Amino acid sequence: MISAVVRSAGKPERALLYMTIRGRASRERPPAAQIRNSLSSTKIRAMNEYELEQLKREVVESRALTIKTNNLVNALAADLKSIAKRQQGSERRVLATSATGYVVTIGLILVFVKLAWDIRIETVRAENRETRDELEQLKKEQKLLEGREEAKLSASRRASDFYQLVLQNKRREVIDGYAAVSQLELSPTERAVFEAAVERSKNELSLIAYQTGVDHARMARWHEAQQALRESLQYKSDAAHSPQATYQLARALIALGLHREAIPLLMQLAEASPDKEVMDEATLTLAHAQLEIQAWNDAKSTLRNFIRRFPTSPHINEAKGKLAEVSLYH
Repeated sequence: MISAVVRSAGKPERALLYMTIRGRASRERPPAAQIRNSLSSTKIRAMNEYELEQLKREVVESRALTIKTNNLVNALAADLKSIAKRQQGSERRVLATSATGYVVTIGLILVFVKLAWDIRIETVRAENRETRDELEQLKKEQKLLEGREEAKLSASRRASDFYQLVLQNKRREVIDGYAAVSQLELSPTERAVFEAAVERSKNELSLIAYQTGVDHARMARWHEAQQALRESLQYKSDAAHSPQATYQLARALIALGLHREAIPLLMQLAEASPDKEVMDEATLTLAHAQLEIQAWNDAKSTLRNFIRRFPTSPHINEAKGKLAEVSLYH
């Protein structure tokens, strides 16, 4: 019974249980049993020693197995810890990689969004700049148009005022005012009318001044005559009466003793005057002026030219006589 119980237990427990049972049984046995045990004590002691040796071996083996198991458990725990650490490291790396990937992805998305936003903003700014430029251009064009309209209105008013001067036959005002009116934006018809009015006013004032100069010359008022004749030529130097005005001016200058001023005028008339009647008189008067300043050779040349060019002139005999006289003494 006891052996069966002991065998059913483990090796360490078996020794302890066996010793406990044996002690308890020995205490509970009656004296007769003790007597029988004493008779077989030697056999039992031998058996106990063997079992103790077996128990000791089993205890040692159990302890070694326990130590080995403990070592294995410790090694396994260390391995588990190492695996756990590696797993944690791997998880941290994966987490870090994932976090880095997320951060990089978000960063790239933000960069692309920022670039797209900047492009959009730049596009809007460019459109705003273009709109502002167009608005400024439109404002400039509007101001230009307004300026043109104002200029047209001003030109129209000034042209109307100038035309009133033409209608009122205010010749001097017409001539003096045309320089400013000609700078305006006039229609071709207005410009032609105003130019014709100015030319007519110049011709009329030139003719009036010429007639006034001739009247002063007849009265021997040579100073007033040369002023009026100069004014006539200033108004119109190519009028029909201009050669006569130039000739009368030369006569007035000669009368005032200004022969050197009169000689260029007379030379111009003598060489290319459109009025043939003035040409011979101007040539003969030129010879007299050259004689007055004692330009003898020039005077003789002018007299010979007069005789050659105007053989039918009523002053031909006077020219021949003057040439002979000058040739005799000079």
